Formats: sequence, C-alpha cells, structure tokens
Amino acid sequence: MAGFGKAMACREHVRIRLGTRFMSSSSSSWWQSVEPAPKDPILGVTEAFLADPSPDKVNVGVGAYRDDNGKPVVLQCVREAERRIAGNLNMEYLPMGGSVKMVEETLKLAYGEHSEFIKDKRIAAVQSLSGTGACRLFADFQKRFSPASQIYIPDPTWANHHNIWRDAQVPQRTYHYYHPETKGLDFSALMDDIKNAPNGSFFLLHACAHNPTGVDPSEEQWREISHQFRVKGHFAFFDMAYQGFASGDPDRDAKSIRIFLQDGHHIGISQSYAKNMGLYGQRVGCLSVLCEDEKQAVAVKSQLQQLARPMYSNPPVHGALVVSTILGDPELKKLWLKEVKVMADRIIGMRTMLRENLDKLGSPLSWKHITDQIGMFCYSGMTPEQVDRLTKEFHIYMTRNGRIRFALNHEYRTLTSTPAWQASIPAMLDIWQMLSTRSRGLPRLIAEAKPQIVEEVILI
Repeated sequence: MAGFGKAMACREHVRIRLGTRFMSSSSSSWWQSVEPAPKDPILGVTEAFLADPSPDKVNVGVGAYRDDNGKPVVLQCVREAERRIAGNLNMEYLPMGGSVKMVEETLKLAYGEHSEFIKDKRIAAVQSLSGTGACRLFADFQKRFSPASQIYIPDPTWANHHNIWRDAQVPQRTYHYYHPETKGLDFSALMDDIKNAPNGSFFLLHACAHNPTGVDPSEEQWREISHQFRVKGHFAFFDMAYQGFASGDPDRDAKSIRIFLQDGHHIGISQSYAKNMGLYGQRVGCLSVLCEDEKQAVAVKSQLQQLARPMYSNPPVHGALVVSTILGDPELKKLWLKEVKVMADRIIGMRTMLRENLDKLGSPLSWKHITDQIGMFCYSGMTPEQVDRLTKEFHIYMTRNGRIRFALNHEYRTLTSTPAWQASIPAMLDIWQMLSTRSRGLPRLIAEAKPQIVEEVILI
C-alpha cells in the first residue's frame, strides 16, 4: 500500500508539472498575435502632447471648448443643476432606454417644442452614451434590420464615424462634400453622389457645424438635398453634435432636420450634450428614429433597447439628471440658452478677428471662407507631412488632416514669447508659400499690424 501511495503521489506530481507547463505554454500563446492598435487620430494627439516635455508645446487639435485662460468651462446652469441633484436624488439603475424625462426634453430640441411627431408618439428614442454611442447603436440597428445596406459617409468626416460603422460591419461608401479649391461645399458633386447612389441608401449627414470642415449647406441647398432624398427614397441619419453651439440658436442649428421633417422623411438623429452643455465626460446623448406610427415606434424602441442590453445594459444616470434638470426648468433652460450663445458668439468673433487681421497683413488671397465656416473647427487643407513637421520641429499638435480647434486663443498667446515659437515662424511661412502656389489650404498668421511682432498665430 505504501508503494501504491508513493506511485500515486508521483503520478500527481507529474500531472501537475505537465499541467502547469501546458497552461504556461497555452497562456503565453493566446495573445502573441496581438499587435498594438494604431493611435486614434484625435485622442492620439493628446497622448503625444502630454508625453512631450517641451515647455512650448501647444495642442490645437482636440475638440473641447476652453476659456481665455485655456481652462475647461463648466456652465453655471450645470453647476446649479448639480447643486439641486446633490443629496436629493438616488443613483438607482436607469431603464435600458434611459431617463424618460431627459429623452423627452431632448426630442423637443431636435424635432421642435410642439412637434406633432412627439405628440403622436411616432418617435422611438433611447438615451445613449453621447453621440458616439448613438451612432454605434444606430449602426448596429441598421446592420440587424437592413443587413444588405451600406452607409454613405461624407468625405471628409469625423474620423470615428468610419470606425463605428466598420465595427458594426456595415459596408461604407463616401460622398463628395468639401471642395479644397474653394474651401467650401462641393455641392454639385454632392448632389451627383446622392442621385447616383442606389435607391433607398443610408446617408450620414452632419446637421450643423460639419466636423472637421466647418462647412454647412445653405438653407436652400438643404431643401434641394431633401428633395433629392425623396426622389431616391434615401434614409437620412443626422449626427447633431453641436446644436446651439454652432450659431448660438438651437432652432437655427436644427434647420436641416426641420426641413427633412417638413418634407415627410422618416429620419434618425444622434444628439449629444458634450459640446453644448460642456458635459464631455458625462457621456450623455440620445438616439431617435422617426417611425410610421406609434406601434412601429414601440417595436423599434424595444429593438434599440435589446441592442443596448449586451453593450452596456443601461446608460449612466448623472449626466441625464443634469440635462433633464436644466431643460425641465424654465429658468435654468433660459440660462443655458444664454450661456451656449456666449460660447458660440465667442467662436464667431474669433473667426471675424482672424479674417480682419489677415486682411491687415495685405494678403492677396481671399479669406472669406473663415467667416463662412461655422463651429469650433477650421479645416486647413495642410498635408499630413506638413502637420508632422510642425509637431516634430515646433511642438504644435493637431490632427494629421489639418483640423484646427477654434475655441480658444490662450495657447497662441503663450507661445508668442518663446524662442521655439519665433523659430517656427519661418517654417510656417515656407508652408504658406508652398501651399499658396497650389491654391490649397494655407497656414494662416493672425497678427496685429506691427512690424516684427506676432501677437497670435493660428492655422486655419
């Protein structure tokens, strides 16, 4: 028996050794094929910026509003809403569809305060993880219920749009949008693409303040686009990330959507409160789909909730409480409308200032596009190589498509007195000259009309 016990112990020892070796070998091979993911074109800029030890570095790429001192802004209406919420409301799970009150108030902003579609309960809507979550949820909905469809996305667009529909496994096509020669809308090519797309195609449209170009269709052009969508039977999905933040008037910024609604379209909308309420980190938004009737809206909402369940189960509560508190109180809503107009007017004023100062420099080029564009971004048309040079040699960070944030001027003032900044000016002038010969987007110097003194520099 002793020999038998010894033999069993030996066998167990061998089994454990072999098992450990197998597990070690198997575990180490599970992820050997995983390569580092490419840097996100927007968030990667911030990572590189933070890792740069240069005291003269500046980041003009990431889309977040700042005050004149370069500091994040928390709106007064948000502070007051949080004061009311603190200690008075619980933090229980929200339903899968999110805060009913927040969704109701959000739909009024998009569809209109007295919308017949809201009254008739024809809108399927759920709270989302900001605009990104709304787009992703709709992309998955499109894939599940229109599996043979594809999505037409403007060229250019916010980089994450491509990631969202790619990961939802929806085939993508692009349509013409920006004209680099005029630095405006390539309307004729856009209309041709709408006409040539197969009947019943899905199109992603920016409702206002197109990201990254800042170029929007005029009201008349939106009407022509809407008409052609009806002729072709296309479905319009609007990404509205900047309502109120573009012009200072939420109704004006929703004009494109209202035109499509007046023309009888059934549309989808992604809404976000990141920019217009400064709730960047709260990730609060809404996805809505206009349906034939109440019965269809109930069915669509149930499917949107079903898609959300395995993704994140239900959305976060705090941002929804902030939004519903602000929009549900007349005085707080009035304060929000005032504050969002201040932000929009400030950006519009910076555009005007830039154009005026460029005119003072005696440039032979037209700078009308600066004030024609809208929103917090300007599209330079600079090549990735030119952007890389500014980053590598002069620690000026932006996305490689040349998109420049136009929501602050603190960084530009900070650089004016540094040796590195002064050294970068000849390089910028070189790029200016090179681009001007190609009639493309230019690096722009914003300066007071004072010899040898550059007060601020911004790339447009």
